[in-house]
Amino acid sequence: MSRIAQIHRRTAETEIKLELSLDGAGQSQIATGVGFFDHMLTLLAKHAAFDLTVAASGDLHVDQHHTVEDTGIALGQALKQALGDKAGIRRYGHFTLPMEETLVTSAIDLSGRYALVFQAPIPAFKIGEFDSELVEDFWQATAVNALMNLHVVMHHGRNSHHIAEGIFKATARALRMAVELDPRMPGVPSTKGTLSE
Repeated sequence: MSRIAQIHRRTAETEIKLELSLDGAGQSQIATGVGFFDHMLTLLAKHAAFDLTVAASGDLHVDQHHTVEDTGIALGQALKQALGDKAGIRRYGHFTLPMEETLVTSAIDLSGRYALVFQAPIPAFKIGEFDSELVEDFWQATAVNALMNLHVVMHHGRNSHHIAEGIFKATARALRMAVELDPRMPGVPSTKGTLSE
């Protein structure tokens, strides 16, 4: 079964072309025009073991918000598309990740229902030229479009770069676990028989 997706999203503010393979090797080609965000998406692909290509152009003369949020929308749509009816997946994933002085837990349920709990305050308004509040906005957009529960908790941390990176890496590892095929459960992992909305 091929678990891949291609999303082309165009609005008056952005154009996003995204390709995703859930059964990849962590290869990525990322170009969004936002350097720190490119770094986060690259490590997301690596730690999720997804193959991910993102080409985004947006109204960066306004700010970074539309580009980052719309990329999250496209990624969520791609996850939903690539997972299909979700037969055979583990469904749940969780990972607690240390990033130097920072410790982050991410937990996921690919339930077909959206919920986000984000308890990971980032102290600096900017990480380089990146608006740090967009970390939460990206994951909110991803979760609502993938129709998944996502809980992110920072246990402790000081450096804003480490916190953001910890969030992306922990969530990538949780996604890797959740989308993994479970040989002991070939059907849909739900007593309801469906994980669609």
